[in-house]
Amino acid sequence: MLSVRPPWMYFVSAVELSEPTSPQSLPGFRRNAVWRFIQIVLQVLLVIWLRYRARGTENLPIDSGALLVVNHQSSLDPLLVGLPLKRPVSWMARNTLFRRPILGWILRNCYVMPINRQAAGTESFRLSLDRMKNGYLVGLFPEGTRGLDGEVGPLKPGFIALARRANCPVIPVGIAGSHRALPKNAVFVRPARVRVYFGEPIPAETVTELAKKNREDEFIAYVRERIIHCSQQAAAIR
Repeated sequence: MLSVRPPWMYFVSAVELSEPTSPQSLPGFRRNAVWRFIQIVLQVLLVIWLRYRARGTENLPIDSGALLVVNHQSSLDPLLVGLPLKRPVSWMARNTLFRRPILGWILRNCYVMPINRQAAGTESFRLSLDRMKNGYLVGLFPEGTRGLDGEVGPLKPGFIALARRANCPVIPVGIAGSHRALPKNAVFVRPARVRVYFGEPIPAETVTELAKKNREDEFIAYVRERIIHCSQQAAAIR
């Protein structure tokens, strides 16, 4: 006897047979033409002018977004972190910059997140979580300001809630030499040797455990130690 399946069974079969969505298909794994063009130009200029080198990119996750926590030495730092990567990094910038004709267009096409300072806490939190959910690398400078001597300063606790909620690995990143290339208040980039080192990831499970409210000071100290280690590794390859 010929058996006939009800119509809804064909739908179930189609769903079961369909291939799962690859993490690499998420928008955070793809660079647009603007990002790629700027990246190529900067690779040529900075590799020559700053003798730029980066190591440790293999430590970035291949199947998820991540939170990059980076030491802050100069205004060049966001460019230096994204320079060697095959996927974009999302940073934050105040929304007033997006109103400038050319700069605003560049920022919008380079994955920068506009932040209204009057509502920065809520808005930046939501935007950052959404980006990481879609596979992006989100970059933060937990020191909150640029250092003057190349040393890693105290970390502000604002990154903890984001690390706790993101359910993504946290990647410590160290930069060495950019404070010499573009010191605070300098106008022109000076020739200097600059290095970037991407450290081993802090797994999401470890972040969840260490970022508990009763262990926040311990977590801050741990993350700072990892950033210092990465900055030392970057300095060692200069």
